[in-house]
Amino acid sequence: MKFVDEATIEVIAGKGGNGAASFRREKFIPKGGPDGGDGGRGGSIYAVADRNINTLVDYRFARLHRAKNGENGRGSDQYGAAAPDITLRVPVGTTVFDADTGEQLFDLDQHNQKVTLAAGGQGGMGNLHFKSSTNRAPRQFTYGKEGEQRRLRFELKVLADVGLLGMPNAGKSTLIARVSNAKPKIADYPFTTLHPNLGVVRTSPSHSFVIADIPGLIEGASEGAGLGHLFLRHLSRTRVLLHLVDVSSPDPELDPVEKAAHDIRAITEELRLYDEALFNKPRWLVLNKLDMLANATDVTERLCKELGYTGPVFAISALTGEGTQDLIWKLQEWLDAERERANIEADKASGTYVAEDPRFDESRESP
Repeated sequence: MKFVDEATIEVIAGKGGNGAASFRREKFIPKGGPDGGDGGRGGSIYAVADRNINTLVDYRFARLHRAKNGENGRGSDQYGAAAPDITLRVPVGTTVFDADTGEQLFDLDQHNQKVTLAAGGQGGMGNLHFKSSTNRAPRQFTYGKEGEQRRLRFELKVLADVGLLGMPNAGKSTLIARVSNAKPKIADYPFTTLHPNLGVVRTSPSHSFVIADIPGLIEGASEGAGLGHLFLRHLSRTRVLLHLVDVSSPDPELDPVEKAAHDIRAITEELRLYDEALFNKPRWLVLNKLDMLANATDVTERLCKELGYTGPVFAISALTGEGTQDLIWKLQEWLDAERERANIEADKASGTYVAEDPRFDESRESP
């Protein structure tokens, strides 16, 4: 299935049915009075997040979605039927924007989350509602209201805990295939990855996290060079970024440390130019293709000194699996701590957080 992460559509909700102006006319029942029913509600258009969908390709071709109008009211107290609603199923992580103003309307980041894209018009009232002791034969009725009409832009940002970034052929696809259930295309030429890949990394029966791989970045990506800039938005929801760096050097005269330092600075600058929030995300340095180095420890120390880098750094070989287990365990530990911190912050914001009472701390000795 073709991966599509952006689509523009038009949604038109149904018009409400008109109310009826009618009078009861039956044999032997003089002055039957008003009996005009209300019009039916027009169909609404909803969007529902579905975790079983991973692309917006359906909306690349089906651009117009129009709901039916509600039925008009009739005599004999008959109300018009409401029109059926339309439900558009989109991937979890879809953001909905107003295509004309650019305003963000909804962010569907949970499974089965449902939002109203265009509300159907209310049906008009029949003359049944206008009767009174002083107006026994009302001829008033109201027309149904028009449904909402909008031009919308769907933008998909995949939901992942960990994002991989780096130059083409840095080994991102090999790593995600090694540690997760993803099966990306792997080849020995640049830009093998043409769309984001998601994989689930399971560290235990009850612990796992999602990792995302996007096409490799090159210098000038923030200005449109290469493919990576098209998919950088998919890293915006991640909690931590793994900056994968190829520390091997096919040219024996080229210092691998200088080459790796140049690549790291280039990618870091592209992140800063693209989005300051993405640039400020936690970022771990992962030195890949360890199996092609004779002095991996020396290269790691020299590279960190060259960059002045003091954060987490891992030396791995995605091809052989060396060092990958330690990396995913540290990631799981860090993500668990982050989730716990986020839950505490959410509880504090909602006023439901209760700190542990030291009187019930079992580790304390009894007086």
